[in-house]
Amino acid sequence: MSEFKLPTEQVELPSKGLLYPEDNPLASGQVEIKYMTAKEEDILTNQSYIKKGIVLDKLLQSLIVDKAIKYDDLIVGDKNALLIAARILGYGATYEFEYDGERQTVDLSNLDNTPFDETLITKGKNEFDFQLPKTKNNISFKILNGKDERSVERELQGLRKINKDASPELSTRLKYIITAVEGNPDKKGIREFVDNYLLAQDSRALRNYIKEVQPDVDLTFFPEGSNQEATIPIGLNFFWPDA
Repeated sequence: MSEFKLPTEQVELPSKGLLYPEDNPLASGQVEIKYMTAKEEDILTNQSYIKKGIVLDKLLQSLIVDKAIKYDDLIVGDKNALLIAARILGYGATYEFEYDGERQTVDLSNLDNTPFDETLITKGKNEFDFQLPKTKNNISFKILNGKDERSVERELQGLRKINKDASPELSTRLKYIITAVEGNPDKKGIREFVDNYLLAQDSRALRNYIKEVQPDVDLTFFPEGSNQEATIPIGLNFFWPDA
């Protein structure tokens, strides 16, 4: 039988690899992915994956060529870049979707990475410093990766079992984002700080600063007939253009 070779493409990561340790393959700033095949379409229709909310993660894990890459190490912005590249390679750059009751069309190949200040990054280290504007407390924080995101979701699921009306997503996420308060990395102390001492205006300022330094793909677009920005939705339908 003839040997078949699948075509692949190198995807440039929005982070440029700067947030990963130098011995991590992601530090190269590129990830090689293969074109989608029938195997990946099977993944997209796997009902078990869909119910667990892990179908897109399973898809990317299948597409990444270098198996030395630990998928959970990817920060969210880099993962978004891989998803968009996979969609373009699998089904083309034209993406049609419903938004606010209207049909929208975007060209995914025109999406740019969000600019970020590289001087704020210590190469190979995912940690940033920020002084809260109101209380002047100094904190350190990180950009969440896939492992962190799963930990956040597990904790939220546990909290919902205790109180189904609870909606602590913002504070829970901040407990994972913040890595130290006044130089103290104690996790219990960080949780107490977020719950009892982090002022709303400081929390907002921190979240806005994170947006400025977080590498990502710019997923904003202007809906037809509107001058107000919106975010391109990425879900299961993102990979089923004919659905």
